[in-house]
Amino acid sequence: MKPPESRYAAVRWALRCLRYGWAAPCTAVGICLASPAFLFGARMRAVDGVAEIALSARAEAGWLRKLPFVAITFGHVVIGATRADLERLRLHEHEHVRQYERWGAPFLLAYPLESLWQMLRGRRAYLDNRFEVQARAKEVHL
Repeated sequence: MKPPESRYAAVRWALRCLRYGWAAPCTAVGICLASPAFLFGARMRAVDGVAEIALSARAEAGWLRKLPFVAITFGHVVIGATRADLERLRLHEHEHVRQYERWGAPFLLAYPLESLWQMLRGRRAYLDNRFEVQARAKEVHL
């Protein structure tokens, strides 16, 4: 990484390092979960500082339909069924990355606890989860 040239740039660079460090334990979880998929053809690319991992190049891969998600985020790692899914869900999943940057490792507990709280209130665990509501608000519907 190139050293910053101005004081303002140095502050931005330091804050970015802190965000990555704060979310690093969650990023490590994502890397561990995704690593075995590379043995079976998964592909990764970096987009805006986030590792986006497509599990399959083929949308018709039968095993993809058995997954309980189309994309899932752990720190600065987004795991998606296909590259097309990652592109379609990028704004949503990158909002989850920002949530990990704010919450750090406690987000791994905060998210399921929020779902439990919604269920106890008689609401929908996923759709009414405030982290999902916030991420859906970032989506652009064309």
